[in-house]
Amino acid sequence: MNFESSKILDFNDKAVFVTGGTGSFGQALTQHIVDNYKPRKLILYSRDELKQYEMAQRFPLERYPFIRFFIGDVRDLSRLEMATREVDYIIHTAALKHVPIAEYNPFECVATNILGTENVVRAALTNGVTRAIMLSTDKAASPTNLYGATKLAAERIFVAANVLAGSRATRFSVARYGNVLGSRGSVVPYFRRLIADGSDHLPITDPRMTRFWITLSQGVYFVLSCLTNMQGGEVFVPKLPSTKMTDLATTLAPHLPQKTVGIRPGEKLHETMVTVDEARDTIDAGDRYIILPKFLGEAPHQAIGSPVAEGFSYCSEFNTEVLDEASLRKLLQGVD
Repeated sequence: MNFESSKILDFNDKAVFVTGGTGSFGQALTQHIVDNYKPRKLILYSRDELKQYEMAQRFPLERYPFIRFFIGDVRDLSRLEMATREVDYIIHTAALKHVPIAEYNPFECVATNILGTENVVRAALTNGVTRAIMLSTDKAASPTNLYGATKLAAERIFVAANVLAGSRATRFSVARYGNVLGSRGSVVPYFRRLIADGSDHLPITDPRMTRFWITLSQGVYFVLSCLTNMQGGEVFVPKLPSTKMTDLATTLAPHLPQKTVGIRPGEKLHETMVTVDEARDTIDAGDRYIILPKFLGEAPHQAIGSPVAEGFSYCSEFNTEVLDEASLRKLLQGVD
C-alpha cells in the first residue's frame, strides 16, 4: 500500500514528543520531520544516552535547533510530565519488544509496556496534549506471548484513555502493524549477518511460518496518517503484504540451505492483525482496517469505510497480497 499519499498533519510550529525516540522508528520519523517541516520542538525521549549521543551527531543542534534529546524512562511519571509540557502531539513507540527476552523478564516487560503506557496517558492528560498515538504490534491480537499480552493491555489503556479524558480535548489512538523490515532485532539484519560471516545455512523456525511486512518508511507514513485522521479510540491496521519465512531466506541467500530449528517460546506460526471477534467492530477504509471502540460508534467513520464481512479475520496465512521473489527483492533494496 502507498501510505505516502495519505493526508498528513502540518507539523510546522508544533511540538512533537516521541517516546523511544532513538529507536529505529524514532530515527526514521525524525528524518521525515526534519526533511519536511520546521516544528517548534521535536523532543526525543529515551533512556539510552549512547544512542542519544550518536543520534545527535546525525542531527546536530546547529542545523536542527528545534530537536531536544531528553534522557528519561516511560516508567518515570514525573519526568514524563515535565518533558511533555506544552506538547501538541505524542507518538508513543517505547517498549520492550523482544519476545524471548520478555518471557524471561516478565516484570520488566510489564513495567515498561503497561505501566509505562499508563504514565504516557497520565502525562498527556495532565499537560493537555492534543493527540497521542501508540505503536502496537500484530502480536497484540490473540496474544500467545507476554510481549503481545502487554501490548494488548497497552492498547486497551490508550483506547480507554479517551473516556478518562472527560471534557479534555486530548485524544488517544493506536497504530497496530506487522514486522518491520530492517529494524533492530529483526530477521533481515540477522540473516545478512549470518551470510556475511560465511554461515553454511540459514535457520528457519518452521517452514510453514508466515509474516506481515512493512518498511520503516511505510511505517512512518502510516502512523502519521493515523495521527492525522484519528477521532479517538481507534486501532488502525494497515493492509500489508505477507510472505513465507522460507521465501524471505531464499531471496536473501538462494545458495544456502535452510535448517529448521523449531519455534521459539511464545512465537506464533502465523500472525493475525484483526481477529474474528474484533471484526464485528471493524471497517474497511481502503488502505487500512479500523477497529472502532464501542463508545465511538459508526457515525464518525461512515464516510470513509464499510463494515467487514461476518467471520472476517486478517491473518498472514490467508492474506491475498503475497510477496513474490521479485517484489520481495525490490522491498529489501532499501533495507539496511
